[in-house]
Amino acid sequence: MKRVYDFLKKAQTYYLATVEGNQPRVRPFGTVNEFEGKLCIQTGKLKPVSRQIAQNPKVEICAFCDGEWIRIACELVEDDRVEARKSMLDAYPDLHGMYDENDGNTQVFYMKNAVAIITSFTSETVKVEF
Repeated sequence: MKRVYDFLKKAQTYYLATVEGNQPRVRPFGTVNEFEGKLCIQTGKLKPVSRQIAQNPKVEICAFCDGEWIRIACELVEDDRVEARKSMLDAYPDLHGMYDENDGNTQVFYMKNAVAIITSFTSETVKVEF
């Protein structure tokens, strides 16, 4: 899991794919945090992505950095505890202008049944499951 976390942190921007009905939806994200041994991401409950994850928690994440790319297939599970939200916002203090751990909007998800593939055109593929 650490390798996946390090890759996403270094890339800074990754792309989260969800499904809305029968239409794929992809958007850039930038938050990733390790909390209690789980890899977490953050969004707002008012955003369409939150509703899409509620309808179908199976998502894919993709990022590219330094000639390598990562693809992560997983299920997202909400961690609705204030501690999880606070940990995420502490890791990204710039978000405090938009989010607060007690605002009823901040939403943290952890990755479950995750399979990450890290590959490039010049190196062996690495598979990480967590």
